[in-house]
Amino acid sequence: MDPNQHTPLRAVALVCTLSPSPAPSSSELLAEQTMTALGGHGVTGKTIRIADHDVKPGVKTDMGDGDAWPEIRDTILGCDILILSTPVWLGHPSSIAQRVLERLDAEISETDDEGRMLTYGKAAAVCVVGNEDGAHKVSADLFQGLSDVGFSLAPNAVTYWVGEAMQGTDYQGLDKTPEKTAATTATLAANTAHLARRLKAAPYPAS
Repeated sequence: MDPNQHTPLRAVALVCTLSPSPAPSSSELLAEQTMTALGGHGVTGKTIRIADHDVKPGVKTDMGDGDAWPEIRDTILGCDILILSTPVWLGHPSSIAQRVLERLDAEISETDDEGRMLTYGKAAAVCVVGNEDGAHKVSADLFQGLSDVGFSLAPNAVTYWVGEAMQGTDYQGLDKTPEKTAATTATLAANTAHLARRLKAAPYPAS
């Protein structure tokens, strides 16, 4: 048996709905389902709804004047897995998801003694919900951004649900989770936990 199979892991899901709490959120629901699925692989953690926090615009680790990002960043750096959950708006990730990527851009210049970004060795995955086509395009945008700022992605590192275009059904309004979405979430969890454990056991080489 692989001795690393049961290594405890930590994860954080950043929910990028435009709505602050306590408004219901399909993005948060899918993120929570993903965290539950990760829990089956020895992963613990929490979700953070970004709209509930004063995350300033910018590309620095700390934009000052009450910026909430430094605390969120500390949580990310203390975890092995980052989940980014976003709705689809006009065929794109939400503006809050884009802001998260912009803040993560600062990690490019934050390195350890061997020149590696502090995000190296961490796995990432994506959740997408919406009522229009675009889940693949949105995940492609987020995959590229997450890779640029040092995160690694396992195969099938996205779970999503999109309803019929120009209709009003939300993911949170479904009677039950569609089997295909549940299966995709399970695959994301298994592959991402597997990758995170491998990265924890075998760090990337010095840059």
